[in-house]
Amino acid sequence: MTGENPIRDVSRRGFLSLSGAGLFVFFSAEPAEAFQEPARLPSRQSYPKDVNAYLRIGADGRVTGFAGKVELGQGSTTALAQLLADELDVPFDSVDMIMGDTDLCPWDMGTFGSMNIRFFGPAMRAAAAEARGVLLEMAAERLEAPVERLLVKAGVVSDSAHPEKSVTYAQLVDGKRIERHLEKVSLKAATALQVVGQSPRRKDAMAKVTGRAKYAGDMVLPGMLYARMVRPSAHGAKLKSADTGAAEKMAGVRVVRDGDLIAVLHERPDVAEEALRMVKADFERPQSGPDDSTIFDHLLQTGPAPHPVAQTGNLADGEQLAQTVVKQKYLNSYVAHAPIETHAALANFEGGKLTVWASTQTPFMLQQAVARAIQLPQQNVRVISSYVGGGFGGKSGGDQAVEAARLARITGKPVQVMLNRAEEFFFDTFRPAAVAEVRAGATRDGKLTFWDAKVVGAGEREAKPFYAIPHMRVLSAGEWMGGNPPGMHPFGVGAWRAPSVNTNTFVRESLIDSLAAKLEIDPVEFRLKNLTDARMRRVLETAAAKFGWKSGRSPSARGWGVSCGVYSDTCVATIAEVAVDRKTGQVQVKRVVCVQDQGLTVSPDGSRQQMEGSITMGMGYALSEEVKFRNGEVLSRNFDSYEIPRYSWVPKIETVLIESTAPSSGCGEPAIINMGAVLANAIFDAVGARVLQLPMTPERVLAALRSA
Repeated sequence: MTGENPIRDVSRRGFLSLSGAGLFVFFSAEPAEAFQEPARLPSRQSYPKDVNAYLRIGADGRVTGFAGKVELGQGSTTALAQLLADELDVPFDSVDMIMGDTDLCPWDMGTFGSMNIRFFGPAMRAAAAEARGVLLEMAAERLEAPVERLLVKAGVVSDSAHPEKSVTYAQLVDGKRIERHLEKVSLKAATALQVVGQSPRRKDAMAKVTGRAKYAGDMVLPGMLYARMVRPSAHGAKLKSADTGAAEKMAGVRVVRDGDLIAVLHERPDVAEEALRMVKADFERPQSGPDDSTIFDHLLQTGPAPHPVAQTGNLADGEQLAQTVVKQKYLNSYVAHAPIETHAALANFEGGKLTVWASTQTPFMLQQAVARAIQLPQQNVRVISSYVGGGFGGKSGGDQAVEAARLARITGKPVQVMLNRAEEFFFDTFRPAAVAEVRAGATRDGKLTFWDAKVVGAGEREAKPFYAIPHMRVLSAGEWMGGNPPGMHPFGVGAWRAPSVNTNTFVRESLIDSLAAKLEIDPVEFRLKNLTDARMRRVLETAAAKFGWKSGRSPSARGWGVSCGVYSDTCVATIAEVAVDRKTGQVQVKRVVCVQDQGLTVSPDGSRQQMEGSITMGMGYALSEEVKFRNGEVLSRNFDSYEIPRYSWVPKIETVLIESTAPSSGCGEPAIINMGAVLANAIFDAVGARVLQLPMTPERVLAALRSA
C-alpha cells in the first residue's frame, strides 16, 4: 500500500515499460455472463472498455493485483487478494495489492455502498481466471501436454500423467512480457474455493499496528508548505472584506488570494495557524433560518411534493380489515461522519503534472474535479488514495484536494491542506434530518392489512416494507443527496453509511413493534407471521435462537428488542438487551446478537469486524450523535459537543454469518441499519416508553417516560 510499495512511485505507462518480465492480463471489466449476473450489476458501475482492470505476475512468482477501490479500514485489500489467490491458484501470501491509484489502477466510481466484493470482486476473479487460463496454455506448450491433463497448485503447473514434469508460474513468465487474451473464462464453483472462506491475517495489519501505514496527512515532501484557509463562520455567510496585512508581514508566510480562496502558507503548520489568526475577515452572516429544534417543521414546509415508492391494493380495504391501527410520527436529527482522520491532501505540481495524495473514497472522481479546477488534462493529474482513516460516505468529495491543487500550482511548491476538527464538522455532508409519518393496521391474530407511510428528507431506499402487506402506499419527499429544493437543508447532506436505510429501518421496525405490543403478540412471532421471504425468516430465527429469545409480550421489563432489515441485498436481524436508568434516562446496551446473510463470505473475520464496527457506530446515531446548529452556524465542533460511542459503551457483541454459496452481497454496512430500531424497541420493552426521535438521548428517554 501507499508509502510501502515502490511501484506506486512510477506512472502506469512507466510501470509497464520498466517491469519487463511478467505476465500482464488485460480484460474488459464490462459485465459478462461468464462471471457476473448482469441484473446484479447496475450499468453505472460497469467499467469502461478503454480502462482495463488487470493483474501482474512477476518473474519472482509474486502477484500484484490492482483495484480502483480504496482501503478505508474495511479489509478490502485482504478480501480482494483472497479472491485473486483462489482463482489463480497461488498462495495468499504471494499476492500484493495496489489500490486507489489513478495511474496504476483500473477506473472505479468509488468505494461506498458495500460494493467492493459485490461488484468489483467478479472482475478481479475474472482477471485471475483468465491469467490462469493463459498460464495453462503456456505450460501445455512447455510440458508438451494437453491443457486438460494439467494440474495447478500454489503456482506450480504439473502434468497429471507425469508428475515429475512441472513448471512454476515464475518460470513461465521469466525474462519476457507475454500478452494474451482468452475469449471465454470460467470461474471456479463456490464449493471449490479454498482461500475464500478463510480468515488470513489482514494485508494492512502490520503496517497499521507498527505505525508504518501512511495516511494523506503523513505525506511530507521537501519544501512543502502547510496551508490554512480563511473560512466562513456560518453556512450562507458572504465575505465582505479580509485584511491580510499583518499576516503578510510575518517571516516566511505567503498569502494567496485566488478568487474565493484566501490562504496563508508556511513551512511550519503552527506558524501558518498563527498567521491565520492575524487575518481580519468580515463576513455577512444569515440572520434567520432553522435550528436543530425547528428543522422538522422546516422540512415539511420546504420539502418537494412526495412521489410514490410503492402502491399496492387499496388502503380503504386494508383499513376495513384491520382490528388494530397504530399511527406514529418519527424524527431523526442530522448526523455527522466524524471520522478520526480529518480530510487531508498533499498536492505537488511538477513538470506540467500534478500528483495528489488525498483522503478520499473516490480517487477517479477527484482526479476529474482537480483537473477541471486547475485546467489540466485529466491524464496529467494523478490521485493516490493512501490509507483512509474512516470515510463512511463523508469522503466521497474532496474540496481539500482541490484547494491544495490550486495552491500548489500558484506557489510552485508542494502544499498540504488538512482540515481541523471544527472545519471537518462545518464542511461535512451530514446524514439528512428527516420526518416520517406512518399509519398501519393488522388483524387481531397479527396479520398486517395495510401500511400508509410518508418519509420527508431521508430518501426512499428500503422505505417499502418487505413484510407481506396486501394494501400499501409509501411516499417519499426529498433525497439523501441531490435533487432537493434550495433551502430545504441549511447545509450539505449526503451519504452516511447505508443512506436512507437507517432512517427507514428505524421507522418500519419501530412501528412493527408498536403494533405487536398493542396486539399483545411477541415481537419475533409477529414478524414471522408477516414474513414470506425465506432468507429473512432464516436470519430472524437464527438470531432468536442464538440470543435465547423466550416468547413474551412487550413491555416485559426484560429490555429486549428486535429489528430486521435489508441493505445491499443482505438480510440482517439484530436482537439487543438494554438496561434503562429511570432516574437519569441513561441507556446501557448490554448485549447485541446480529445475524447476517450476505451470500458467499470471502473473509469471515473481516466480515465479523465490519459487523462489530457497524453495531458500535450504530449505537452512536441511536443514542447520542446529533448535529446542533443555528442560523447556518454548526455548533457541534468537536467530540466534547458531539458524542460518539466510547469504549465503555461497547456491549457483548455476538455475530453470526449464514453459510451460503450464493453470490456475495454487501457486508460493510448492513449491520448498522438495525441499531436505531433495535435499541428503541429494547428501551420500550424495558420501561414501556416509546422514543420516537433519534438520537434517543437521556433527555428524550426521560420525556418518553413522563409521557408514558
